[in-house]
Amino acid sequence: MEEARRAPAPFLWREGEPLPVLGEPLRIVLSPALAGVRRLEQSIEVGLPAALSPTHLRSAVLGWLRTEARRIFLERVALFAPRLGVSAPDLKLSNARTQWGSCNARGRVLLNWRLVHLPLTLVDYVVTHELAHLRELNHSPRFWALVGSVYPAYVSARRELERLGRQLPEV
Repeated sequence: MEEARRAPAPFLWREGEPLPVLGEPLRIVLSPALAGVRRLEQSIEVGLPAALSPTHLRSAVLGWLRTEARRIFLERVALFAPRLGVSAPDLKLSNARTQWGSCNARGRVLLNWRLVHLPLTLVDYVVTHELAHLRELNHSPRFWALVGSVYPAYVSARRELERLGRQLPEV
């Protein structure tokens, strides 16, 4: 799958910082009375007191992001697998630094949890790309025709994935 190359900008783990979720910048809001983490319309509300270290904030938000990523990816797999004529695969989250996704001959699909930062259209492209590998485990013209049959804008999505992937903060 396309590489997740980027010149990372370090993310500042503090209240008020915008963190992209599905392409939308959501501000981090600390809410000591809350248990856990939740998404609001324009923010991520984190149940931590302001006095805790950035490490605690990072841990709480990253745990929530990974949980959200898995939930979203499973929804998208359930949507696109039937369109490609494949069964929903064994899906695992990846923490890779160089790939957005991969698929092996045993039908296991890995998706980089950091995709959750990108717009849903790009998540859909990567999901489609990896699911197409369940039928064509290569990048042949047949593979790209299969991807294009479900995601016609794949060429522009690949470019956008490369461009936006380089802009993601290093979390």
